[in-house]
Amino acid sequence: MKIHIPNEASLAEAARLFAENIGSRRIFAFYGSMGAGKTTFIRALCEHLGVSETVNSPTFSIVNEYFSPVLEASIFHFDFYRIRRLEEVYDMGYEDYFYSGNLCLIEWPELIEELLPEDAVRVKIIVADDESRTLEF
Repeated sequence: MKIHIPNEASLAEAARLFAENIGSRRIFAFYGSMGAGKTTFIRALCEHLGVSETVNSPTFSIVNEYFSPVLEASIFHFDFYRIRRLEEVYDMGYEDYFYSGNLCLIEWPELIEELLPEDAVRVKIIVADDESRTLEF
């Protein structure tokens, strides 16, 4: 599926379309260059799912947990940008998150590719010359 995001004002609609199409899938790996809008889109998705906390990139904490009243469950937001060794991911107990049944939204998944569950949905964020974005999953 492709979702075109022509500008920032379109994020809420894009988040709604994305949420309508996730079905029972729970692990989403977001691929995109620095500044592509991974965190911005995840923030819009969390807002759509009713998260009231501030959604920021967990660059230093590696994982943030939010509660979604829409899902009646936690959302785990990962940023693996700072990971240098897979042992760090093992030490944080990634399996407890990935196999919890909760929604997991992962930034920089290419750094932990071999640990991603087989059923993880790969989401590419492509930036066009006009600064619009397209999500492909």
